Amino acid sequence: MIASRAKVGIVAGAMILFGLALTAYKVVRLDLPLWPGESREVWTIESKISFKPSDGPVDVELKLPTGLGGWVTLEEHFASSGFGFSVVEEGGGKVARWSRQSLEHPTTLYYKQQAYRARRDSLPDFPVREAEPPLLEADQQAAMERLVMDLRDRSSGPATFAALLVQELARPEPSQDAEFLLGTYRETPLRVMLDVLAYAGIPAHSVRGIQLQDGRRRQTLSALLEIHDGNAWQLLDPATAGSGLPDNFFVWQRGDGAALRVMGGRDSRLEFALVRNSLSAKTVVSMEQRSDDFALLDFSIYALPVEQQGIFKGILLLPVAAFVVVVMRILVGIKTSGTFMPILIALAFLQTTLWVGLAIFLTLVSVGLWIRSWLSHLNLLLVARVSAVVIVVILLMAVLALISYKLGLDQALTVTFFPTIILAWTIERMSILWEEEGGREVMVQGGGSLLVAVMAYLVMSMRVVEHLTFNFPELLVSLLGVILLIGKYTGYRLSELYRFRDMANMK
Repeated sequence: MIASRAKVGIVAGAMILFGLALTAYKVVRLDLPLWPGESREVWTIESKISFKPSDGPVDVELKLPTGLGGWVTLEEHFASSGFGFSVVEEGGGKVARWSRQSLEHPTTLYYKQQAYRARRDSLPDFPVREAEPPLLEADQQAAMERLVMDLRDRSSGPATFAALLVQELARPEPSQDAEFLLGTYRETPLRVMLDVLAYAGIPAHSVRGIQLQDGRRRQTLSALLEIHDGNAWQLLDPATAGSGLPDNFFVWQRGDGAALRVMGGRDSRLEFALVRNSLSAKTVVSMEQRSDDFALLDFSIYALPVEQQGIFKGILLLPVAAFVVVVMRILVGIKTSGTFMPILIALAFLQTTLWVGLAIFLTLVSVGLWIRSWLSHLNLLLVARVSAVVIVVILLMAVLALISYKLGLDQALTVTFFPTIILAWTIERMSILWEEEGGREVMVQGGGSLLVAVMAYLVMSMRVVEHLTFNFPELLVSLLGVILLIGKYTGYRLSELYRFRDMANMK
């Protein structure tokens, strides 16, 4: 027994020291902040170009962002295995080019950059080109002319004309002319807007970019509408007619032309993965000064593709939740319905927010227990019964999401973040526990599970915890060492000390 404790102590101590040593290296050597202080939001944006080969040589061109709107690029990385690669200046911007003589299988190319917004600048001046009227069929031209005349009668200038146009095309029931144009174009409403503005003689073009959302994967380019009102360029949201450059919009391309061109390939697609991280202002300045040889990627999650970074940002919080479960069960003595259920429920709370998540969980479990009690009278075998509960839980989640959507309760739509199988198994276990031990034991274990899940959520949602787990994942090795030490604890739990407090008073 003593030898076993000593062995665990040595292993745990080595793990703790290893994690702390790597953390100290990154703090001292790489200048990463140990505590989130004055920081900058640094976005890692990874563009993924996927396509299938066709006959002949392959040439791929990707227009690169130029730092519009106050954005500053810290680092850039290109993946071009087996391709010739170059970055050239073209039309006032940069273009990345990949080339290859032949290709036999589907391929994916990557471009990754880290950038932050140093200031909230408006877009700089842009050449004004005379609008060229679109080529239209006779019926399209007649509808276009009537729509333009109507909008001119109701507007006072190019800016109000464009805003009214956006509102008209975005209405659930647009006018006959607007509906006809939308139907005959068979393209996005933005293309119709650009042609209507060109027909009206108003210079306009699209501004394409990325809606910044942490952890988003497989995102495509969005577009804003930019028109010239005679004095300056103005930005409009083509869906809401809102003006100005949104704070969460990263400008990728301004003006006409395709962002991606693939020659010698087919079924091409440009997708983006996004991850947001907070770095100290000092680190950001250091990265700007040493962008070529900065060793930020050493021993770091940053070395992974951005899509995996977003996934690991949540996964790295799970050991923290596991640590909370270990402390609450071994040291405090709280009973829970299994080990994994509180962890996964806490992870779901991070997506739904605490109060909404609690309401969804209690609703699903309560209704599920009621339906499960009815299933128990059918005398089904275990496999069939659990499968039936899984289907019932999925149907309940779908009904709850649909009702929430109809009532305008968007937060409840996050019900999909709850782990379906864990919910079904929780309902099954609680139902069996109710039959064997009674309702009191169900309340004890169910309440304990919710209490631990809430505490795990509160710890996981702390900014310092998110910062440490993502920037210093080696600390999880130290956390593992602490869990090993707690795992050898065989003394009284805090709840037992409270339970036997009268015996202590008797002495």
